[in-house]
Amino acid sequence: FVAFSGCKKNESTPETLEAYIKRLGITDAVKDDRGFYYKIITEGTGVNPTVSNNVTLFYKGTLTNGNTFDQTGVNPVTFRLGQLILGWQYGLPLIKPGGSIILYLPPELGYGNRSAGSIPPNSVLIFEIQLISVG
Repeated sequence: FVAFSGCKKNESTPETLEAYIKRLGITDAVKDDRGFYYKIITEGTGVNPTVSNNVTLFYKGTLTNGNTFDQTGVNPVTFRLGQLILGWQYGLPLIKPGGSIILYLPPELGYGNRSAGSIPPNSVLIFEIQLISVG
């Protein structure tokens, strides 16, 4: 007879997106069928971006422990949407220029099981994004 009572969950096991949403009591985020949650703060006006567009924006990215891993400074940045992580490709088209959104992304829509800078593997990512323009 072998007892496993000494075994416990690995302390470094990342928190799931659903566990994070539940722990924080987030009730106003919408669950998208593609596996992420979002909250539109402001819808914006004009044209929704597509993956072929450049997007100019401000953003802040945090982990579930509250640590900020990246953010824009005083000036917005411009990216081609199709070159960004899937979570952004799915989430940004939900708003228009002048809009802002919070994206709650599971690892598979972020960096998956690989690390990226200070982002550990299998991390849930939270992004606050303000879309300035679409080009």
